[in-house]
Amino acid sequence: MLSPPRQPRYGVAMKARFSAGAAALLLVAVLTACGPASDGPSEAGDSSSPSDGASATPDETSTPSPSPSPTSKGVALPTDCRAILSEDVLAQLEGLPLNDAAFGPSGVGTDGTLTCIWADPQADTTSLTTTISVMNRGPALDMLNALAETEGFSCFTPDGGTRCEKTWPNTQYPVTDGRTLFWQDDILIDTRYSNLAPSGYTSSIVENLFG
Repeated sequence: MLSPPRQPRYGVAMKARFSAGAAALLLVAVLTACGPASDGPSEAGDSSSPSDGASATPDETSTPSPSPSPTSKGVALPTDCRAILSEDVLAQLEGLPLNDAAFGPSGVGTDGTLTCIWADPQADTTSLTTTISVMNRGPALDMLNALAETEGFSCFTPDGGTRCEKTWPNTQYPVTDGRTLFWQDDILIDTRYSNLAPSGYTSSIVENLFG
């Protein structure tokens, strides 16, 4: 069953889009201005995949063992996929299964990474997957610059962090796919979606973690 396409909207006002080269220079300036990289674990490359130790159960409220430690900036990784969203965003996701076992590991991983999968196993494409993980400044700088330079992501600096995003047509269905990343204080929020972009989704998570 194919849900009607919806264009992604966000609660934070968009600033002027930069060219790939300009975005890369901006990211270098913004991230270089941050303090020293944390001593916490870092990840390179695609952070949207759940860790090998992620829980195989669909219970997004389970507590990891051991509990996630705060980053060097004092921000702890969340453990509940619903608690990080506003009532308005949850209303837009009403009726969609969360962390269905059909999509594989989700919830809290052994390293504290939270994976949230909003999708109906019966749907052809409509889905939204978010991972929230620890990533220090070095890997974050490398990844965001690469996305801006080689993949055409638009990057800007709202809410005290750095956000990069891009949308593209789905190759099989007449819907829009996309990816949005937000990095701040050694925390990376990485969301991939297809035909499902609730208004204010990323901004809601940012407000919950850093507001």
